[in-house]
Amino acid sequence: MDYLKESLRLHELWQGKIEITPRAPAGNRDELSLAYTPGVAQPCLEIQKDIDKSYTLTRRHNLCLVVTDGSAVLGLGNIGPEAGMPVMEGKCVLFKAFGGVDAFPLCVKSQDVDEFVQAVYLISGSFGGINLEDISAPRCFEIEDKLKARCDIPVFHDDQHGTAVVVLAALSNALKVVGKDKKQIRVAMSGAGAAGCAIARLLLDWGVEDIAMCDKYGVIYEGRPENDQYLARMAQRTNRRGVRGGLWDILPGADVFIGVSAPHLLNKEDISLMNKDAIVFAMANPVPEIEPEEASAGGAAVIATGRSDHPNQVNNVLAFPGIFRGALDVRAREINETMKLAAAQALASMVPESELSADRILPRPFDPGVGEAVARAVAQAARDSGVARI
Repeated sequence: MDYLKESLRLHELWQGKIEITPRAPAGNRDELSLAYTPGVAQPCLEIQKDIDKSYTLTRRHNLCLVVTDGSAVLGLGNIGPEAGMPVMEGKCVLFKAFGGVDAFPLCVKSQDVDEFVQAVYLISGSFGGINLEDISAPRCFEIEDKLKARCDIPVFHDDQHGTAVVVLAALSNALKVVGKDKKQIRVAMSGAGAAGCAIARLLLDWGVEDIAMCDKYGVIYEGRPENDQYLARMAQRTNRRGVRGGLWDILPGADVFIGVSAPHLLNKEDISLMNKDAIVFAMANPVPEIEPEEASAGGAAVIATGRSDHPNQVNNVLAFPGIFRGALDVRAREINETMKLAAAQALASMVPESELSADRILPRPFDPGVGEAVARAVAQAARDSGVARI
């Protein structure tokens, strides 16, 4: 199938992938008076007295905002907010299909950090959670930090944290396949944008001790002139051996390669420089840093990509619907590291150890029970870490 051509045809047919469906009937005078005026005045007054009742008297308890500024849409770049709407609608479809979460798409016509933050904050009282989507780095870090400081509901940038959760789940199982310990491995990363930084942080929180990262300027180290404030923080936690240079200076002797960068950076000779039974996650999309066949020829034991036509697809849909389902179920104030680690562990456990193999380190999106398992783990972690309201 030509997915691009067929998708365009269907988008013309659909004219939007979501719609509003009423839950309250309005087919006669009494129904109208209960759903709207005069009856609706009473729930309004109850919420005025206790804002928490907005979760029980409106749909807020199950409603997530999916919002972008159009600055980093898929691999298409800064194509603008209106052009990002098909992706936002698609994300809302996935929220509902895989997590039972109602989601509303919104595109903000500003790429000024403070304007964007103010716009989202001012409407945040309508929602139980906020999913930031397709916002370029490093602005996405600042936007997330500022919204977290102002909002009392979860703020989650899926490009960062959803990716990190699925990568951690995949790595956890890949290490079981090759028989290596997380504290003993050496990780080489290509890409230090939104996804790369979030992956590194979550792996470090999980217990990986030796990670070195590269961006277009080379290996990240403390004091590097190209570091911004966010990369400076990463430099403090990574590259403990103090390597300078480029990707090919951190790849030799590495046990794991994680790529969230650019297509066809590596060849089989590069992979052969890694340790025996190397793990290669080449997740640039749609074209990975190295083709799986090439990585295998170089000696990689376990390979994952972001593509659905290869085994071990690192797909965010495995994580974010369940994460928000769990957070909304307990009215969490935030989605913290404890909840992300719990989500990753739940996701990894969906592949029984008896079924683990080089081609089976992650569940598939359509496997039964994935979203529910992640949601349960996230909800319990929210309670355990003190951010749950109920």
